[in-house]
Amino acid sequence: MEIKVNKLSKRYRKKHALNEVSFELTEPKIYGLLGRNGAGKTTFMDILAGYQLPTSGDVLVNNKNPFDNREISQHICLIKEGSNFNQNLKVKHILNSYSLFYPNWDQALANELIKEYNLSLNAKVKTLSKGMESALGVIVGLSSLATITIFDEPYIGLDAAARKNFYNTLLEQYETRPRTIIFSTHLIDEVSLLFEEVLILREGDLIMHEKAEIMRQGAFSVTGSKAEVEQFIQDKQVMKIKELANMMTAFVFGSQEGVEDTDLNVEGVPIQELMIYLTEKGGEVSWMAN
Repeated sequence: MEIKVNKLSKRYRKKHALNEVSFELTEPKIYGLLGRNGAGKTTFMDILAGYQLPTSGDVLVNNKNPFDNREISQHICLIKEGSNFNQNLKVKHILNSYSLFYPNWDQALANELIKEYNLSLNAKVKTLSKGMESALGVIVGLSSLATITIFDEPYIGLDAAARKNFYNTLLEQYETRPRTIIFSTHLIDEVSLLFEEVLILREGDLIMHEKAEIMRQGAFSVTGSKAEVEQFIQDKQVMKIKELANMMTAFVFGSQEGVEDTDLNVEGVPIQELMIYLTEKGGEVSWMAN
């Protein structure tokens, strides 16, 4: 399903949560939706899922507005960090209601994940620990097989081992049954290798929409003596610098041309470091402009 976002804006009183954001997602891929708190990520996901209307502009899924549209919403599953489910219902009732809503629901996968996360079908949601409620969200999101599946940090309550199992299961399912998966997360280093494309929001503006591989290739760090690093970075776009004694590490945007003629140690820069820099006021983004 194609997602077209055209000059999308959402204003709460005097604050712009989104400011004329435009982009298209046309292929089943795993997308990373990144940004700091208050950047507009959750607002965008709510509008995409049909939970609220924009102030202006629009989001179209297969050229249709998802708001109050069962034809579209049955193919979109949004799982948030919390408050996804009626607290008074039992787990089995939650799963049953979602299985009736999503036409591609995979009950076999749901049963498998219930066992994997050791979740009691007869437990009421309000009795679940934070981790167990997060597991329920993961189960629903994965088992929905919704054409557009959105994860807004529902796995925060899971421990490291459970999160790893989630990532592995998601990748396995994606490889056999591709769909559009949108991740919004602060645990970027854990999941960044899953991303095929990355979108970065800053204070309601879309400042980056790029293939993840291009982002990874577009930045690097060099480490060596202070004098040699300073000489190398003279004509480079520098993200930040670290110094210890007479040694220096510089995080650089752009081409690695010339580094092979030095004794500098070269390493890649994690997407998380890029996101942190690019979302700072004054962070340079022109190097990867579309």
